[in-house]
Amino acid sequence: MASNKKYWQSVEELNENSSIVETLRNNEFVEEIPTDEFLGNKEALETSSTSRRDFLKYVGFTTAAASLAACEGPVIKSIPYVVQPEEIIPGVADYYATTIADGFDFANILIKTREGRPIKVENNTLPGAKFTANGRVYASVLSLYDSMRLKEPMIAEKPATWEAVDAKVKEALSQAAAGGGQVVVLTGTTASPSTDKLIAEFGAKYPGFKHVVYDAVSSSEALDAFQMVYGERALADYDFANADVIVSVGADFLGDWQGGNYDGGYTKSRIPSKGKMSRHIQIEANMSLAGANADKRIPLTVTEQKYALVKIYNAVTGANVSVPAIGNAAYEKAVNAAAAELKAKGSRGVFVTGLDDVNAQLLAIAINNALASEAFRPGAARLTRKGDAKAVAQLVNDMKAGKVHTLIMSNVNPVYTLPNSADFVEGLKKVKLSVAFALKADETASKSNIAAAAPHYLESWGDVSIAKGNYAITQPTIRPLFKTKQLQDALLAWSGSSQTFYDYVRAAAPAWSAGKSWNQLVHDGLAVTEVPAAAAGAGADYNGAASKLSAAKKGSGLELVLYTKTGMGDGQQANNPWLQEFPDPITRVSWDNYITVSKADAEALGLENWNVANGGLNGSVVTVKLGNKELKDVPVIIQPGQAKGSVGLSLGYGRQAAMQKEMQVGVNAYTLYNNFSSFQNVTLEKQGGEHEFACVQLQKTLMGRGDIVKETTLKDFNAKDASEWNIMPVVSFNHEEVPAASIDLWESFDRTTGHHFNLSIDLNACTGCGACVIACHAENNVPVVGKSEIRRSRDMHWLRIDRYYSHEETFAGDVTLKEGTSGLFDSVSTFNAMEDPAENPQVVFQPVMCQHCNHAPCETVCPVAATSHGRQGQNHMAYNRCVGTRYCANNCPYKVRRFNWFLYNKNNEFDYHMNNDLGRMVLNPDVNVRSRGVMEKCSFCIQMTQATILKAKREGRPVDKNEFYTACSEACGTGAMVFGDVNNQEDPIVALKEGDRAYHLLSQIGTKPNVFYHVKVRNT
Repeated sequence: MASNKKYWQSVEELNENSSIVETLRNNEFVEEIPTDEFLGNKEALETSSTSRRDFLKYVGFTTAAASLAACEGPVIKSIPYVVQPEEIIPGVADYYATTIADGFDFANILIKTREGRPIKVENNTLPGAKFTANGRVYASVLSLYDSMRLKEPMIAEKPATWEAVDAKVKEALSQAAAGGGQVVVLTGTTASPSTDKLIAEFGAKYPGFKHVVYDAVSSSEALDAFQMVYGERALADYDFANADVIVSVGADFLGDWQGGNYDGGYTKSRIPSKGKMSRHIQIEANMSLAGANADKRIPLTVTEQKYALVKIYNAVTGANVSVPAIGNAAYEKAVNAAAAELKAKGSRGVFVTGLDDVNAQLLAIAINNALASEAFRPGAARLTRKGDAKAVAQLVNDMKAGKVHTLIMSNVNPVYTLPNSADFVEGLKKVKLSVAFALKADETASKSNIAAAAPHYLESWGDVSIAKGNYAITQPTIRPLFKTKQLQDALLAWSGSSQTFYDYVRAAAPAWSAGKSWNQLVHDGLAVTEVPAAAAGAGADYNGAASKLSAAKKGSGLELVLYTKTGMGDGQQANNPWLQEFPDPITRVSWDNYITVSKADAEALGLENWNVANGGLNGSVVTVKLGNKELKDVPVIIQPGQAKGSVGLSLGYGRQAAMQKEMQVGVNAYTLYNNFSSFQNVTLEKQGGEHEFACVQLQKTLMGRGDIVKETTLKDFNAKDASEWNIMPVVSFNHEEVPAASIDLWESFDRTTGHHFNLSIDLNACTGCGACVIACHAENNVPVVGKSEIRRSRDMHWLRIDRYYSHEETFAGDVTLKEGTSGLFDSVSTFNAMEDPAENPQVVFQPVMCQHCNHAPCETVCPVAATSHGRQGQNHMAYNRCVGTRYCANNCPYKVRRFNWFLYNKNNEFDYHMNNDLGRMVLNPDVNVRSRGVMEKCSFCIQMTQATILKAKREGRPVDKNEFYTACSEACGTGAMVFGDVNNQEDPIVALKEGDRAYHLLSQIGTKPNVFYHVKVRNT
């Protein structure tokens, strides 16, 4: 029945004769608006301060008004495609295969682009792809959008044209060719056959021409040793998957040693399969990634490491070179046991060393040849390091003597990285013309006559041979953002050639492309050819080398070991905020480098670390003295596992030129890198004052909490039932002990329909490298908050990698100690003591992100239903519902939710990449950029899972068993993280979840997470 009620809005409407009511019914606006007068006058329109509301009154709510209403603030001109390229579909990502080769990092990769913008690095998974991306490679896409980049070439620090640069260089080259002096090209390791060929052709017309290769972090001694034995300047490759016993002396092969990227092969033999896994023994001074992952770690100073190396050489080869004893009797016994194990394994053993000594490197070759090691691959030699320390030293002398007329530099920064930087600067003044190809006006470019603006590798053509048998292409994924030119294109132009480097590479490629067409080569990104076995090495005086090592004497003071941080590397990307904020895997400190000292040495020198009220970590400050050099204001971290008598300091910090103020942090350790040796004798002198660190993990030890990190030995893993070493929590139910996971306070719904996502994390395969952290940053628009906020425990990382030490020598000892406590006072004193790690602790890394609990406590406490559970197992966050109560964070037992304390984008208080138009080009349009006052966390990369589902749906097929992945699982080069659909019985995640080693974090609280871990097994 229809209603005949009359509703009215105002009293005036009750007056049927009201003229006002009738006018309003027919016209929204009673007074006529002079729209023609306003809109027809261009000047009036441009200068008007009319509000948006009034403007909409003028134009009416038409289609035009609706369009204009969306344009607040500055008008950004968009030019539509006249003819849309077939390969670009708005909203759909394109991927291009390319290769990074910046002289320090090398990898075969894919670049994800959106509407022409590179936004993310991923791994090239085609067979033959040599290196996977590390954290720095993932961060390199942000360096493309660095606001400090050179926008055009500079002559005498003034903007210039490339025509002016070409004219000036050609004039200088003509003078040099007429006998005016040497022409020298100084580059980092290019690993590019075409570039090396082009440089040789360019220099052929200049008398005394030299191409000098300079690596900021030198492997010159290892290159010299390999050349002495095999006649070629290269580095042996190692496949640790073929080793049952690995012994390393000072080589962080899970870090940056000789180019890194050994972790994939290493972890293949570290995951216990059918009761078998490799055994890893690490002898080192600094606590490194390799040492943290070792089954047995022996902390020795560098001098003692040389003695240990000779002992291993004697044991394996049968030589009898006299060598002093190691000071610590227990460590001496451990070294002898390691040598015996290595010899017993024969061809299934391998030895590596990172000592910057040609004698040590010769002995490594001798040991592996004596073992006939299957993991030692000199035939597949690496070409990622070609630097020659002697040639660089000679160049500096020639420059100071005035012998060099024209110096052309590319991808080097010797003014910053050379220990004798002052000598190089003095020589640079005597060079008639110096040209520096650089991304930025760095320390060297700013002191050169010409700063040639170079393109980023994502804007460049090229080729790379990372190792013998591997040939790869570098292709541009975006048009050059600025007026830049590659060194190679410039050399061709200066040679009088009209050819581009693209044409040059394309013409040269068939010699190495294994028969692939150019289009196929560019599509795949690489070509692989068979590598012949290495010819027998020439004889060398190995016993003589061993005698020189055994004659090493400990100097006065402390032995300094210089190293590269996992995040910062050699410092090329020091202006990259993702890398500055990346917590070091070992110390968990970001935005700094520091001296690491042992507890015993710290006590002797009066050095301390302490926590303050806001949760921050503070420490003492020292001056490092090396001869007549002093490095002041160096903060101190007391590092468990640091060999007594040694200290560590990372390279790559302390840069000033072409750096944002916020990124000008740390001290320049290259000033102590005398003779390109990472080992120096120094003294420390305590300064007044203190240093404030940004440390994201103040808890040092696991304190025996075996429900967080579960571990066992290989012996127990093989001999005992899983219920004994993977203990599942039990609760009392009906007066019986039952598994805690079997009891529910919730009504569960059917999860077997559709997809249901899980993430597997294997603690045996996780090396703590952190590539997943940077990949998560890139994929999910995670903001950078700066040192001050990190110090307040306000980091925004969606994924953290917890690092735990043991209070005892082993984690098993921790558990035994904990279980032996009785009573409140005993427990309190015991646990207080257990926060102090052992002198040489075991270490474990554990990635933790939102666990996506099926029974999530965060969901029940949210008063606005901002967090809820999805059908596919993901715990969702509706940002526009969240009001920032933080109840969910309080209720989360894993502490993985992050609160947006501030607006981090378009905010001058956080002047990082999200604060400028260029930096924001890296943002992923598929992920919302969060505003202030909301909770954010890992989403299991829901945008990626949905894209995969839609792609399969569009193609009319089910999703493949290996098709789902997240940013972290794709980035993990070791296979520690595996993402998949547990409702697909063919998916590898199903078998992983049903494995004996699988367990959930804090499973006794009944949250039923969709992330599960695997018990860590140690081969002790």
